Amino acid sequence: MNHTQLLAEGSGALQGFRFPLLTAVFALIVSYFLTPLVRNMAIQQGAVDDPASDNRRVHTKPIPRWGGLAIYGGIVVAVCAVMPFAHPQSTIFPHYLIAMLVIAGLLVIVGALDDLHQYKAKVQALVLLAAGISVQFFYGEVGRVQISTLGIPISGPASYIALGAFAVPLTAAYIFVVTKTMDTIDGVDGLAAGIAAISAATLIVIAVYSHQPRVAIVAAAIAGSAVGFLRHNYNPAKIFMGTGGAYVLGFMMACLSIVGALKTAAAVSLFMPVLVFGVPIADAFVVITRRILSGQPITQADKRHLHHQLLGKGLTQRQTVLILYAAAAALCAVALFVVRNTHV
Repeated sequence: MNHTQLLAEGSGALQGFRFPLLTAVFALIVSYFLTPLVRNMAIQQGAVDDPASDNRRVHTKPIPRWGGLAIYGGIVVAVCAVMPFAHPQSTIFPHYLIAMLVIAGLLVIVGALDDLHQYKAKVQALVLLAAGISVQFFYGEVGRVQISTLGIPISGPASYIALGAFAVPLTAAYIFVVTKTMDTIDGVDGLAAGIAAISAATLIVIAVYSHQPRVAIVAAAIAGSAVGFLRHNYNPAKIFMGTGGAYVLGFMMACLSIVGALKTAAAVSLFMPVLVFGVPIADAFVVITRRILSGQPITQADKRHLHHQLLGKGLTQRQTVLILYAAAAALCAVALFVVRNTHV
C-alpha cells in the first residue's frame, strides 16, 4: 500500500473519511465565497423571487435566486480538485460521474431559466425524466447509475430480483421523485440546503462503510457546498437556491444513492431512500394525498406542505426548519444504524 492509499484509508476514527472531509471543506469554501457573486448576478439579471407573485411565499421582500449556480460550482471544483489525489492509480473520473456532473450542469441552466420564465410543470417533468434516463447510458467498468435489481427484504442479502427492461424507467422515475421532492420542499429559508446537507452526510458514511470512496467524495462535495450556501440562505435569507439548486442537489443525491446506498444488503436496500430522503418524500406524499382527496390536480401549488403546516401553527421559520432538520437527522440516524448492523 503506497503513501496515498494510506492517507485515504487513515486510521482510527478518520478511517476512510480523510478525502471526503477535505472535499467537504473545499466545497464549503468555494460555495461560500461564490454565493455573493452569484447573488449580485441574479439581481442584475432580474432573477428575483417576488413575494407578491402568490400567497404561498413566506418572505416579505424580493430575494434573488440562482444560488444553485454557487452550489454547483462548489461541487464541481471540489470534486475535480480532490479526486485526482484520491484515486491516482485508477480511473479518476468514471463515465457515470462525468455524466452526473455534465447533466447536473445542464439542470442548473434549465433551473436558472425556469427562475426567469416559470416553465409549466409538464416541461419540468420532461426535463427531469430526460436527465434520469440519459445518465443511465454513460457507464464503464466502474459504476453505473441504474437500479438493475431490487432486493427482497425478507430473504437476506443474497436475494435480488433482476429488473431487466424495467430498470431504465424505474431508475428515471426514482431520480425524478427525489429531485422533484427536493424542489418542492424548498419553501422556507435554509430548509432544502440543510436537508440536503444532512442527507449527503449520511450518504458519505454509508459509502465509506460500503467501501465506495468515490461516492463518499462526491457526497462530501454536495454536503460541503450545501453548507457553504446555507450560510447565506439561513433565515433571514439573502439568496435562494432557486430551481437549479434544488435540481442539482436532488439529482446528484438520487444518482449517488443508486450507486451507493441502494447497493447495500437486500434486506434494507428498499428502505434506504425512504430514510435518507425521508422528509422530502414524506412531504410530497402528504401533499399529493391531500390534493387527490380534495379533487385538485397534484401539480397545483398550495400551502399543504409540512413547512406551511408548521408555520400555520405559529412557529417561526427558524423553529420550523430546526424541527424538520431534527426529523431528517433522526431518519438518517436510523438508516446508518440499519446499514451498520446489516452485512453488505
